[in-house]
Formats: sequence, C-alpha cells, structure tokens
Amino acid sequence: MNPIFHFLACSSCRVTMVAGGGDAAGWSIFFLLFVILVMLGGIGFFMIRIARRQREHFDPTLSDDYVGPSSSQ
Repeated sequence: MNPIFHFLACSSCRVTMVAGGGDAAGWSIFFLLFVILVMLGGIGFFMIRIARRQREHFDPTLSDDYVGPSSSQ
C-alpha cells in the first residue's frame, strides 16, 4: 500500500477500501453514473411525451397569427 493513501483518506475509509478489494470507489462512480443517466432519460422521455401530446391536441383557433418583423426604413 502506498503511504500517500494514509494522508488522503481517513482510517475507516482506507481500511474498508483495502478490505473490500479496493474497488468500492469504482463501483460507486459507476452507480452514480447509472443514476444520472436514468434521471436524464426520464426527463427526456417526459419532455418528448409532453411535446407529442401538445401536438396531438393542438387547437389552431387558439393560436396567434404570425407577424413578421417590420422594417422601418
């Protein structure tokens, strides 16, 4: 074990990491990446779902007419 680890982690974290095979940090990063991707996927799914439902139930009588920018010269 490298002596630099004695300064970077407290004794309980260091002992747990050594006893657990030293792969706990890698698995925790993988788990957090999985959680973030699931959350982003859920947000994207609901945004697409809302956009599709809005397009299906769109009432053209309630929309404003487009007025282009006027050029004042």
